[in-house]
Amino acid sequence: MKPRVLVAMSGGVDSSVAAFLLKSRGCDCVGVTMRLFDNALLGIKGESTCCSVDDVQDAASVCARLDIPHVTLDLSGEFRARVIDKFAAEYARGRTPNPCVDCNRYIKFSCLIDYARRIGCDRVATGHYVRLAETQAGPALFKAADLSKDQSYVLACLTPEQLSHALFPLGELTKEEVRAIAGRQGFLNARKKDSQDICFVPGGDYLAFLERYTGQKSRSGPLLDEAGRILGEHRGAAGYTVGQRRGLGIAAERPLYVKNKDMEKNTVTVSFAEGLYARSCLVTDFNWIERPGALPVRCAAKTRYRQAEQPCEVQSCPGGIRLHFDEPQRAMTPGQAAVLYQGERVLGSGTIDTVLEEV
Repeated sequence: MKPRVLVAMSGGVDSSVAAFLLKSRGCDCVGVTMRLFDNALLGIKGESTCCSVDDVQDAASVCARLDIPHVTLDLSGEFRARVIDKFAAEYARGRTPNPCVDCNRYIKFSCLIDYARRIGCDRVATGHYVRLAETQAGPALFKAADLSKDQSYVLACLTPEQLSHALFPLGELTKEEVRAIAGRQGFLNARKKDSQDICFVPGGDYLAFLERYTGQKSRSGPLLDEAGRILGEHRGAAGYTVGQRRGLGIAAERPLYVKNKDMEKNTVTVSFAEGLYARSCLVTDFNWIERPGALPVRCAAKTRYRQAEQPCEVQSCPGGIRLHFDEPQRAMTPGQAAVLYQGERVLGSGTIDTVLEEV
């Protein structure tokens, strides 16, 4: 009996080629495009970077070419509750969340797995660039063969149970190989541009989005140096991110960066680059894909998506785990994911809660 696979199809080239590869391997595929939000409800004018009519049509076109069914699934309520509301709440706390992590954890590999079961599908496949292997101990997640496209950082949140239902057909391919396959198959999205923005915040203006979504106008407040002296005025603390340089509006002898925020006092503190470094952080809500043994243990960690992992020691501590890095790390940010690796292997991930030791 052919394996029956639900393929999450965004309308982009990656998920289209994933569907083609699975069908070529003899799988019985169903293409599903998720409807995650309504632009008008979020105050977005025009088309967003996903969920657009064009995206749905592109996915349907590929499914027709592959002769597989195509379904549009409305998950807007779940997406709003599990991703957008959390995004707004975390920013209100002064943290910087990663909604792509939450979307993968709670929507793509929770809601979609539930729907897949209802329609008789064994697995859920996506166009992510990671590799997955079955071992005697359970599923093992690895970086993509093409490290420039590796997306393990945003999938390390998946539980072993979720990974046991997942397929990632693109893990051994480069982006150009994927586009070449799409071109040979005549897919109209073979050269479609990749989305870079958070899908529900086109243009990356988080503060404007939060004001529209919550209906609350941001309050300006003091921009402080590390000694507490007022250097200027911010336009809303929620709109600033640790490590941010642009948009501060302060003339200084050297570049200044956001160091931290106090939401109760409505202040943003800035520092020179050397003030951003720390060696330890507390990580909570940790998901182990593969636990390497009793703690403490040596491994490597990434605290940002576009960062090479750095050697550290993982220590047990109240409320979570502590990462103590061999070298100081720049701008570790509460709300972001911390992902642990041993070589190409992904051990798991959690959320940075507190920076513990500054340099």
